[in-house]
Amino acid sequence: MPFKVANAARDAGRPVYLIGIEGAADADIANWPHDWFSWGEVGRLFKLLKAAHCRDVVFVGHVHRPSFRELRLDLGAILELPRLLAFLIGGDDKILSGVIRYFEDKGIQVHGAHEIAPALILGAGAVGRHKPGRKVRGDIALGFRAAATLGAFDIGQGVVVENGLVLAVEAAEGTDRMLARVAELRKGRARGAGVFVKRAKPGQELRIDMPTIGERTVERVAEAGLAGIAVQAGHTIAADREALAEAADRAGIFVVGMIPEDA
Repeated sequence: MPFKVANAARDAGRPVYLIGIEGAADADIANWPHDWFSWGEVGRLFKLLKAAHCRDVVFVGHVHRPSFRELRLDLGAILELPRLLAFLIGGDDKILSGVIRYFEDKGIQVHGAHEIAPALILGAGAVGRHKPGRKVRGDIALGFRAAATLGAFDIGQGVVVENGLVLAVEAAEGTDRMLARVAELRKGRARGAGVFVKRAKPGQELRIDMPTIGERTVERVAEAGLAGIAVQAGHTIAADREALAEAADRAGIFVVGMIPEDA
């Protein structure tokens, strides 16, 4: 997905410069004007941005929350340590909102990936051949309500519901591990029942943490024996819609974008 955003920016006439986090970013950023930095090298990061005359940034891709042992603090980080610690403790939304404020206080505008590459956004309707049947629509509606309630506490974006029962909620472990738990829980039960629902948290900072699904999400949902995936239309990113549809068709599950209130 970072390269889709980079290509979209370049196609719009924007000069593009990529900065990769060591151990997280794809090595193919070397095909672009680029540099690398490590967790904790805050001073180096802003020196790189200044040298490249960057006034706008987009955060793209998946990272894990680093432990303090992984941080390699430079002088810039040490000087800013009290402020950095203040927003590095808390839920994901608190942390990411703090990151945005930190950049913007330094005169750098933060944009969402969806603002630069709007084609990544999933709209309303089915992706692929399969559509949710009447039987799972109640589960979808319950899933959207449950996810909104959990999101208000900055817990997670996703839930799994089957026959009116919430089987699992996404917390700090992330989507993949939650779906692995569901697969274990549903061993021996009929396949093709239940739904994974994902939506943005109320008031979520979408510029840096918009819900995202992809082929791997489809694979995990299929392994759990669920009927499909329902996401919030207009508030969910798919890095490759065509590949997502092909994966859903192969797995025999539905992927659908819906307005929660309509669900």
